[in-house]
Amino acid sequence: MTDVIIAGGGPTGMMLAAELRLRGVDVVVLEKEREPAGEARALGLHVRSIEVMDQRGLLERFLALGTRYERRGSYAGIQKPWPRRMDTAHDYLLGIPQQLTEQLLTEHATELGADIRRGQELTGLRQDSDGVSVEAAGGGELRARWLVGCDGGRSTVRKLLGIGFPGAPARNEWLLCQVEVTAPEAEMRAVVAELPDKAVQFGPTPQAEGTYTFVVRGAAVAEDRTDRPTLDDLKRRLRALVGTDFGVHAPRRLSRFGDATRQAERYRQGRALLAGDSAHVHPPMGGQGLNLGIQDAFNLGWKLAAEVNGWAPDGLLDSYEAERSPVAADVLVNSRVHSELMSEEPGPRAVRHLLTELMDIEDVNRLLVEKLTGIGIRYDVADSAEQAAAQPLLGRRLRDIPVKDGRLFALMRSGRGLLLDRTGTLSVTGWADRVDHVVDPDAEMDAPAVLLRPDGHVVWTGDGGTGLDACLARWFGAPAA
Repeated sequence: MTDVIIAGGGPTGMMLAAELRLRGVDVVVLEKEREPAGEARALGLHVRSIEVMDQRGLLERFLALGTRYERRGSYAGIQKPWPRRMDTAHDYLLGIPQQLTEQLLTEHATELGADIRRGQELTGLRQDSDGVSVEAAGGGELRARWLVGCDGGRSTVRKLLGIGFPGAPARNEWLLCQVEVTAPEAEMRAVVAELPDKAVQFGPTPQAEGTYTFVVRGAAVAEDRTDRPTLDDLKRRLRALVGTDFGVHAPRRLSRFGDATRQAERYRQGRALLAGDSAHVHPPMGGQGLNLGIQDAFNLGWKLAAEVNGWAPDGLLDSYEAERSPVAADVLVNSRVHSELMSEEPGPRAVRHLLTELMDIEDVNRLLVEKLTGIGIRYDVADSAEQAAAQPLLGRRLRDIPVKDGRLFALMRSGRGLLLDRTGTLSVTGWADRVDHVVDPDAEMDAPAVLLRPDGHVVWTGDGGTGLDACLARWFGAPAA
């Protein structure tokens, strides 16, 4: 019997596999496709996901294959300058197609020893108090202590568990196409400038090798959601929207997506859990879907590993759903707002005009950018509302800061907790097998000390409230004998 079976070998599944292997957990990944997908369904990483890659020592690999877009603020296609003094050392977006993200995470998981089995689709499961048995087409029956469904919006795991997936069906549709164009770039810019309200309806974005990505509002929602659009479909919609098709040709990618929003009623049933699109689907405007799944895995990985390795305190694994479900719910709302604001109807256009003015207010712009990039997330880890108000770092991830002998994120690559101590008077005795202790009187942070979980979120600041030992026990279990 293995420790964990992961159904689905996309970015969420591979990130989770790597996080588990980092902590010595045996992992089998079952992926139904024999070969990785050749098309890019997502186009980049937001700030928090960039930080995640840096915390695990992967960022240089991603930077080598991606394109940095410096300080660009955008909400529903409304372009504004990046807010000043963003709380991150990585104030850029990274353009990198999903297939490269998946490739790099697969390499990472493989290097750490994950057992990845392609061409094996999970078709059945049953669980008891000791574990989960799964049936895999082409792989027979397998048994594990835990199962995680990372198998997408049509998740077989979720359906077999009988977990509801309520929400709203698609009312609008877009064509997502990567193509070459014959029109000069100046002509495309002129069309965008002349028809700014229409520009959000076709969204031309330059890509590598002289191609452009178009996100074009469809005429109606297709009856068959799996039916791929054609190049002629793209041409017709461009002509209808802006009077020209820009000479689009040589398609690299043609796909469609809708604005359905759904979220699983629960993320765990017994010894089976859900992550990524298995737990939530939403319109891809804003580019949050892949990022949300990676961050689900980053939150779940260390907690599930603690359960497998026998030191998880009561409630730690359940905190995965408690923390990540509200984040997903917020993204669903956010992406639905994007969808509505890209409508040609008078009402949404009026709201869009108002929001364009409001985003000139620094705090409004900052709030929206922090939502998109994931750096505004704050988990509920305080003892009380009063403590949360008095200690603004609690529950937030700590940005990368200079520390003695390097920088913070470089200290977190082991996947352990970290006590960063400016006082030199603290100790992690009893938890040294799970938590590192770094004394640095000059650390640039607004607290005498911080206790960071393996995902980089602050759970103690030394400013009152629960004592350090109690907090260590809450998040890292009982002290070693």
